[in-house]
Amino acid sequence: MTAHQEAAPVVRQGSRVSRRRELDAMDTRALRRAVNWFLLVGGTSNVIMQLAMQPVGYGVMQSKVTEGSLFGNPKRRVRTTLGYIAVAMLGGADERAAYRLATNRSHARVKSEPGDTVPYKAFDPALQKWVAACLYMGAESAYTLQNGPLEGDFADDFYRQGMVFGTTLQMPEDAWPASREAFGEYWDETLDDLVIDDPVRDYLMRIVRLEYLGRRIPAWLLRIRRRTVAGHLPPVFRDLMGMAWSDEDQRALDTSNRRIKAVQKLAPRWLRELPIRRRLRDVRRRLAQRVPLF
Repeated sequence: MTAHQEAAPVVRQGSRVSRRRELDAMDTRALRRAVNWFLLVGGTSNVIMQLAMQPVGYGVMQSKVTEGSLFGNPKRRVRTTLGYIAVAMLGGADERAAYRLATNRSHARVKSEPGDTVPYKAFDPALQKWVAACLYMGAESAYTLQNGPLEGDFADDFYRQGMVFGTTLQMPEDAWPASREAFGEYWDETLDDLVIDDPVRDYLMRIVRLEYLGRRIPAWLLRIRRRTVAGHLPPVFRDLMGMAWSDEDQRALDTSNRRIKAVQKLAPRWLRELPIRRRLRDVRRRLAQRVPLF
């Protein structure tokens, strides 16, 4: 083996690191247009979509990282989840790299044990691809509800930038479908393999009922909450959850969405982005003060 051949793996490794850095520095100006209140309104619905892939559902439900679980420490879980979205959509290279490192440390403990009903591992690229795809679909929905359908070159830019939801984890760049059309095929094919069994469904319904807050929630608020969550789910996921949906529900959801859209149309961008921007400021503060992100 020549000296050049011996050095080649180091060069390739350096190239991978360099490319990862380029991905972390990706300009997300198109994706940023989806940073609005609809992104938060559809948050729980997006969690259901992610956990509909059975290994993801069991990985979250059975996670040993109890100090960061929604039912063990809801404030931390909400902060870290929104922090990830903020960093992916609005952050820079250093913030994305730091958040990936922190996530890796947490994910290292999220893996099944021999004999578990469903095998899973948080570092599985296929699972990360699905989570990224769900987050992308949530962003596309938030944009569309406020601005109408994605079109032309902007649609392509928006989609390409959506890969940051996966590359800010460990998903390889080439795992992201090459085009919007290819993504659609991947999405439709994956829907056929989704399963929400009774344990995961019960877990998700506890989230819908806000049980992680540890206090009584008024019945009228839970009715609105359930309608909102179900309404922001594509029909296939509503069916998997066994959540009924009526014409009356659809009319109520349409009215709510129109009101949100009207208010946001009058609101300045800083106000539309405020909830996510606050999480990004928190991440930056923690990094500056060398406080753990998780």
